[in-house]
Amino acid sequence: MSQAAPFVLAVPSKGRLQENANAFFARAGLDVVRGRGVRDYRGALAGMDGVEIAFLSASEIVSQLAAGTVHMGVTGEDLVRETLPDADAKVELLTPLGFGNANVIVAVPQAWIDVRTMADLEDVASAYRARRGERMRVATKYVNLTRRFFAEQGVTDYRIVESLGATEGAPAAGQAELIVDITTTGATLAANALKVLDDGVMLRSEANLVASVTADWNTTTRDIARAILGRISAEEEARTTREVRAMVSGDRAKLVRDAEAEFGVRAIFGVPKDGPLSLVAPKKKVADLADWLIARGAEHVTVAQMDYVFQARNGLYDRLAARIG
Repeated sequence: MSQAAPFVLAVPSKGRLQENANAFFARAGLDVVRGRGVRDYRGALAGMDGVEIAFLSASEIVSQLAAGTVHMGVTGEDLVRETLPDADAKVELLTPLGFGNANVIVAVPQAWIDVRTMADLEDVASAYRARRGERMRVATKYVNLTRRFFAEQGVTDYRIVESLGATEGAPAAGQAELIVDITTTGATLAANALKVLDDGVMLRSEANLVASVTADWNTTTRDIARAILGRISAEEEARTTREVRAMVSGDRAKLVRDAEAEFGVRAIFGVPKDGPLSLVAPKKKVADLADWLIARGAEHVTVAQMDYVFQARNGLYDRLAARIG
């Protein structure tokens, strides 16, 4: 009997993206193990049978997700949107991962003091063509994103110059009048005397956990996905919430309902008749919740960080299941 094909999870093969992806999975108790060393392009998830790790470039991950040869992968949203014109039909962006942050932007020379918006750019582009008899040049590696965004903004008098090197240097080198590029801090743009248009942020990108809609989603691979996403959801819930415990009297059910409406909390084990009340609250609202409980009679309020919060309903898997049927 032939062995069932593995669940394939693709992670970046090198650099900071790989380090961050490995750390992300490790927080969820899913350690990425590389076989024979850094040159091995296959690995495993420790303690998770039936999973094969594929170490690929971020752009290869997008292509293989679209082709259905990997089930899930970690890659940037900018690459997904650029590489796949019909991205939403082929993949599902399950959750942003909090690293690999960058914006795809439209930047023009700082000397263009009267050009601040895309509408201004259209006026300049029309004047440029009328004066010189040719379209203004836009240097970019993001050809598809540029075409879609410029069309949405009504900018038509331009032509794309595909950038093979440092895009931000194209205007100074006389290769283009403006650029579309990715930036994190904007320092490189400023160093090249460029500025981002006020409405020129095309995409706020970061690394995402992305699932293929076209992969082989059989019973085994679905079960593996449910287990992986369950651990990721449990870690995320624990990281972003805290357990708040307090002794309160009176109408506890009403108090929980009021706290839910005010702070978005929920009772972990229901509403007990006596003993401490245990609530899960968003981390950023814990201090306000504690003050609120003390104002309603609590003598002490304790706050604890949790390692994992597993729940019967797995929101990440529900999103995947809705796409794969």
